[in-house]
Amino acid sequence: MTKRHWINTALILGISAVLMVFIFILVVHHRSIPARVQQDRSALLKTGLSVADRIKHVGEVAVASVEARPEAMNKGVAAPSASRDGQQIYQASCVVCHGAGLAGAPKLEDKGQWAVRIAKGIDTLYTSAVNGAGTMPAKGGNPALSTAEVKAAVDYMVARSK
Repeated sequence: MTKRHWINTALILGISAVLMVFIFILVVHHRSIPARVQQDRSALLKTGLSVADRIKHVGEVAVASVEARPEAMNKGVAAPSASRDGQQIYQASCVVCHGAGLAGAPKLEDKGQWAVRIAKGIDTLYTSAVNGAGTMPAKGGNPALSTAEVKAAVDYMVARSK
């Protein structure tokens, strides 16, 4: 026999020995699993809970009906204060867009941008603010605002931009 034959034989025997040791370790390790399962099962059964109680969902999801949606939205929005003036409403709802001129919104105190809008009349401005116009959503995106509050905010912006 050649040297190559002895090397191949030794290699096969070595790999076989390693596999046998690995299998032995697995068997010894997993031999105690049935006892642990029985132990865990008996502890679980001692709790007195039924199978249905043990496998029930942790949480539940409540899906509101279509009719309940407007009510839920109104609950999530802070109720407007009756004593707020136009400046307070502007600071709370309008300043994001009208302060920086986002999405084409006329900046507060920019007489050139506001002159074109003011020329169309205050009622047109009120209608645009309440119902939305272009990229501006109705009531500036705050559905909790009353029409009177929106008009007060428009009056404040117009007065500061004349």
